[in-house]
Amino acid sequence: MNDTYRFPSLEVRQSISRLPTDWENDLADAIEAAFAKGNWELDDLVAALNRSRVRPPGGGAWTAENYQSTIHELGA
Repeated sequence: MNDTYRFPSLEVRQSISRLPTDWENDLADAIEAAFAKGNWELDDLVAALNRSRVRPPGGGAWTAENYQSTIHELGA
């Protein structure tokens, strides 16, 4: 019997049903880099993503609309 109590709120990725894809990890890294450079407003964040190597699903350029849609889908 294991007598070590593990706090469930401290489990890594406890709320996800699968590991992120490589693209999702790349997107997260690009968003973090954009925030680190002070890009807090949506238009600034979208511009920073367009300067990154990460493209939205389907390719092309990031827009406020496809960014919000993508983030919403990823959070569903």
